[in-house]
Amino acid sequence: MSNFRRKYLPGGTFFFTLVTYRRRPLFRSGLARSCLREAMEEQIWTHPFDLFAICLLPDHLHCVWILPPGDSDYSARWQVIKKCFTQRYLDAGGMDSPVTDGERRQNRKGVWQSRFWEHTVRDEQDLERCVDYIHWNPRKHGLVSRVRDYPYSSFHRFVKEGQYELDWGGTDPAFGSVKNNWGEP
Repeated sequence: MSNFRRKYLPGGTFFFTLVTYRRRPLFRSGLARSCLREAMEEQIWTHPFDLFAICLLPDHLHCVWILPPGDSDYSARWQVIKKCFTQRYLDAGGMDSPVTDGERRQNRKGVWQSRFWEHTVRDEQDLERCVDYIHWNPRKHGLVSRVRDYPYSSFHRFVKEGQYELDWGGTDPAFGSVKNNWGEP
């Protein structure tokens, strides 16, 4: 088994990638999107953090969180979000995928990959690259021809705040031509 080491920086800013089990396109479903939104809102209410940027794709999501000063426990938050989502989704009629015998013995459901990928944002430039990557991702995966056409992203909030022009992403950002370091499958 791999030895995962995570960086826990109180009050830090983190980029995350979470992937559905066997890349099943769960988030094409309005039910799945709604269950995820509810699970995240509940966690923000009970264990606050700033959901700075997000993009929800059919089989994975990317987001940036900013944790409160003195708090570094993003792992517990993700654990609760994934568990809450799974329970709500299955209780509402969503289906999980068949799991292996070993996963079944661990009481796992075929909804999420078991872990998530995290990157500690180092500075403003790194934050900008992460947020650009998040908002570019629907184009990268061929889901839209213009970033502004993708509805499941914080892009339009950033446009309203003056951080992007509406036509941003008409050409590949600098990271589009190189292999990224953000856990993108």
